[in-house]
Amino acid sequence: MSEFWLISAPGDQENLQALERMNTVTSKSNLSYNTKFSIPDFKVGTLDSLVGLSDELGKLDTFAESLIKKMAQSVVEVMEDAKGKVPENLLANGGLKEKMKYLKIDLTSFVTHFEWDMAKYPAKQPLVSVVDTLAKQLAQIETDLKSRTAAYNTLKTNLENLEKKSMGNLFTRTLSDIVSKEDFVLGSEYLITLLVIVPKPSYAQWQKTYESLSDMVVPRSTKLIAEDNEGGLFTVTLFRKVIEDFKTKAKENKFTVREFYYDEKEIKREREEMSRLLSDKKQQYQTSCVALKKGSSTFPDHKVKGPLLRWLKVNFSEAFIAWIHLKALRVFVESVLRYGLPVNFQAVLLQPHKKSSTKRLREVLNSVFRHLDQVAAASILDASVEIPGLQLNNQDYFPYVYFHIDLSLLD
Repeated sequence: MSEFWLISAPGDQENLQALERMNTVTSKSNLSYNTKFSIPDFKVGTLDSLVGLSDELGKLDTFAESLIKKMAQSVVEVMEDAKGKVPENLLANGGLKEKMKYLKIDLTSFVTHFEWDMAKYPAKQPLVSVVDTLAKQLAQIETDLKSRTAAYNTLKTNLENLEKKSMGNLFTRTLSDIVSKEDFVLGSEYLITLLVIVPKPSYAQWQKTYESLSDMVVPRSTKLIAEDNEGGLFTVTLFRKVIEDFKTKAKENKFTVREFYYDEKEIKREREEMSRLLSDKKQQYQTSCVALKKGSSTFPDHKVKGPLLRWLKVNFSEAFIAWIHLKALRVFVESVLRYGLPVNFQAVLLQPHKKSSTKRLREVLNSVFRHLDQVAAASILDASVEIPGLQLNNQDYFPYVYFHIDLSLLD
């Protein structure tokens, strides 16, 4: 499962023994995989400041989770036809050991081997400063994400609009990729070539009547240049001064003159625009495959990621790492508020083995730690019991400190 329960209990002898009992029961019953979750010794400050931080951290936690889910979804959208490779782009930087900190590892490994990053978030700073650093980092990532995805979506929309124009029927689609210069009489002061859409059942009627629909139609000037399921696109050449009369007569016979005048520069511009948009969109995901050569050996192709995907990969990792650090801070702050000073608690990360075992796992935890808060333990069994001084839904409060981590970011 990609779900984790981050809990803490006081670090005195009685509760360390309770944690051992929990480990024994959950292991024997195959309920969860448990590991210690290391949290540094922070500067506590005043209890009033901790109460304020508790509220701020709750909001930041929600914000960070929402942000990484948006970024994960953006990776899905950018990769399009390569969605099967999305997970390999949702990784975190190192965290296992100092010597491995530059490696990319999967999210589960990062969480289960979490180590506080002292270089990024110095634990000796006041907690308020650490939280402020995380908040500013996440806010900047969100700002950049908005601007980058907006630019990508504009590009995508423009391309889709052009693609729609090239995929519609003969009445609506662009004709720049159908017609050629040779289909038209160009540069004539008197003559002009029109394009007429003729229903398929009326092809024979068109051939018989088009020369007589108006005066001054050039004989044998029609040619079929394109077809769709409903009809065909024919050329016809006539004198400019009878255009309106020809259009009227054509309409009476259920032939439709398509408003189109051959402009080589405009057609070239439209084709180049389509090509440019296709290229720009593709480059946002992947620019090319590069074969690296060294001496006589050729290494396997390495894919060079496009700028948007590359940015998403790097900043998803940064946001995810910040989110797990926020979880660690929440455990610290809530444990001090719950268990008091001096700071002495043990944090444990539980990974339930399967969804069906979570109810039994919760029962084990409540049984082992019910002595920490008898009122909370009773409220879990009886939802009508109110917990004095707390404005929480009883389902969110347990005798022990508890936070949920869900790595199902694409669900």
